[in-house]
Amino acid sequence: MAFRSKAYKDGAAKIEDGRLYSPLDAVRLAQKTSPSKFDASVEVAMRLGVDPRKADQMVRGTVNLPNGTGKTARVIVFATGPQADAAREAGADEVGDDELIEKVAGGWTDFDAAVATPNLMGKVGRLGRVLGPRGLMPNPKTGTVTMDTAKAVSDIKGGKIEFRTDRAANLHYIIGKVSFTDEQLVQNYVAALEEILRLKPASSKGRYITKITVSTTMGPGIPVDVNRTRNLLEDTDES
Repeated sequence: MAFRSKAYKDGAAKIEDGRLYSPLDAVRLAQKTSPSKFDASVEVAMRLGVDPRKADQMVRGTVNLPNGTGKTARVIVFATGPQADAAREAGADEVGDDELIEKVAGGWTDFDAAVATPNLMGKVGRLGRVLGPRGLMPNPKTGTVTMDTAKAVSDIKGGKIEFRTDRAANLHYIIGKVSFTDEQLVQNYVAALEEILRLKPASSKGRYITKITVSTTMGPGIPVDVNRTRNLLEDTDES
């Protein structure tokens, strides 16, 4: 059994058994129950009613959070020539081709996102065993395989997040920090939720989103009412 700190237990005790919270009440409670002394991230976990083993039911995408994530993402770019120069000017943390590829192939993954130009994907593709398990492989579906490296870097550093279903049909992503206002967190929650709803596979039958939980980095999970999808800044539960 995992050890739970007194602060965690005190926070968990504030969550009512059997209650499904509105998103606004959930983020407010998450802020109150965070046991960390540092500015913890606020995270969302969703269970989807899809079968990720079927290619046409894989849910994967990106969204620009209106209030950012609260952290500065570290971005590397596999590019040469003008695209490399543009990436550097946009603030990429490291840019290169063969030398950078060899560095990553050696196990270096001290970054949050990777971007590549299409002409280098033949070489970058060989990094699949290093980048794939960490969700860092550049992919045209998420805008990380592109000739517009400056935009890709700016988007990621400005609050663009990527999400994808895992083998158990779960999605995990960050919507900000505990220090954010509850309004900022809900605005980010709404932006991600709308994109996930938009990406519902046509072949998915039954309820699409079956469970939502909001938590902080080391805090307890707070169950959210999956039916609450509109007017989320005004729609709160009675205290």
